[in-house]
Amino acid sequence: MNPSTAFARVLVDELVRGGVTDAVLAPGSRSAPVALALATAERDGRLRLHVRIDERTAAFLALGLAKASGRPVPVLTTSGTAAAHLHAAVLEADASGVPLLALTADRPPELRATGANQTIEQTGLYGGAVRWAADAGVPEEGREEAQNRYWRSLVAKALLTARGALSGDPGPVHLNLALREPLLPDDEGAELTGPWAGRPDGARWTDGERITVAAPLAGGAERTLVVVGDGPGGFGAVAAQAATEHGWPVVAEPSSGAWGASERGGALLLGARDWAREHRPGRVLVIGRPTLSRPVSALLADPEVRVESVAASPRWPDATRSTARVGGPPTGFPRMPGQVPVVAGWAGEWAAAADRVGAAVDGLLDARPEFTAARLARDVVAALPSGALLVLGSSTPVRDVDRLAVPRGDLTVLANRGVAGIDGTISTAVGAATVHGGPAFALMGDLTFLHDLTGLLLGEGEPAPDLTVVVPDNDGGGIFAQLEPGEDRHARDYRRVFGTPHGRDLVAVAQSLGWAATQISSPAELPGALALGGPRVVVVRTDQRAEAALAVELRAAAADALAA
Repeated sequence: MNPSTAFARVLVDELVRGGVTDAVLAPGSRSAPVALALATAERDGRLRLHVRIDERTAAFLALGLAKASGRPVPVLTTSGTAAAHLHAAVLEADASGVPLLALTADRPPELRATGANQTIEQTGLYGGAVRWAADAGVPEEGREEAQNRYWRSLVAKALLTARGALSGDPGPVHLNLALREPLLPDDEGAELTGPWAGRPDGARWTDGERITVAAPLAGGAERTLVVVGDGPGGFGAVAAQAATEHGWPVVAEPSSGAWGASERGGALLLGARDWAREHRPGRVLVIGRPTLSRPVSALLADPEVRVESVAASPRWPDATRSTARVGGPPTGFPRMPGQVPVVAGWAGEWAAAADRVGAAVDGLLDARPEFTAARLARDVVAALPSGALLVLGSSTPVRDVDRLAVPRGDLTVLANRGVAGIDGTISTAVGAATVHGGPAFALMGDLTFLHDLTGLLLGEGEPAPDLTVVVPDNDGGGIFAQLEPGEDRHARDYRRVFGTPHGRDLVAVAQSLGWAATQISSPAELPGALALGGPRVVVVRTDQRAEAALAVELRAAAADALAA
């Protein structure tokens, strides 16, 4: 067995021993030993392999698999620019705390910095975006026992670090795999035997345990608001339960895990200045990483509000640098013994206000003759079956759901809010849908859709996901019409550098890549389109400027409802 083949088979064996059930690869020559070892493992029923022709798509597919399953998922590439294409997904995994394993094949040291074909400096390629990076030593003959121990411990450490088992800080890990020729096996199908077979005697690598004792956060009868942003799965639900026990209202983002307990339209409530001033909390407990709402950010920056953060890892978000106290980890979420002091009527005032705002925005959305993106976001959430998966694209859709939809606790809602990029969203949704085990849906804007078209491309033998992608198509970057670039003073250059119209027929585009696709024009058509199952794309044409005007009207309607 040549050294590169032995290394690849030991690496894959230890990945499977460490709990890996899915792996993703993009084809390449230098990565051939590991690719073949993964294919053998799939044939033996030890893992499920996913193959994509585009490395960026492969990486975001792995991200979706890892995000939905909570398990580390390796993505394998060949050397050179292929490794660079993983960077965006690595950045997202870093900020979102997703256990992504970047496996990049590389030339051996003697071929680096020589102008050798398809060679770049891959060590440290992802900088501080990874929890750990290692440049694996080149497999060599004559050191089998020592190398087996080293390779297995290397993989075990990578998995432990990616899970955050010892740090409470899960995230991406990079293993750079230097391989010498020959790259193809000389003993096709041979099993690992001798010094390669299993872990050496006395070697123990476990999942580790993190034991942390944290002081509870301050209690007492105080007007407290719980703000829950995107974060590690499960923690948001614990926070919501504790908030209910304490009698605290919750403003939670859709992908927080606590959305079902959230007041509807929290951003609209906080954006109504007079009401928000009268109902300013004395304390805000922040769980996860809130990123969606400017009114929430303004509240956290208010010097009259004490901000306390509950951290799920050694890193905690504090964009406004206003956190006065940090508690955690997840098991340390504050629970006060005995009778919990509650401010009379506090939670009820928020709930009643949310009902008034909900009625106001519903009336405005329902009265519009056209099918708007705002209404689409609300109606998609309402129409989904219980237990469904919903993946939200960054930009406008996730914000429309946050402001306008009725929160549901019976959905699994995911979004790439770590770095909040629009790239790779289709692939993330495909990956998440693959492991969800039920109907899956995604809501994303047209530029987000176009940015990851290769995510629709399913190769021969690849499973077709039960995924319906809903796309509000406003022919460009519609969110900018709702922000400062949409102001009249920028009108001369808006269309070219912000609006960026693409002029594509998205139904035809989706069909050209093998997906069923249709365009609907009325809310009445939506439930039927969603019930058809995937893989499918549903397109709704909207208007950038009209959506921007509607956003202003919705904020005004919410403020009027609260002032009444």
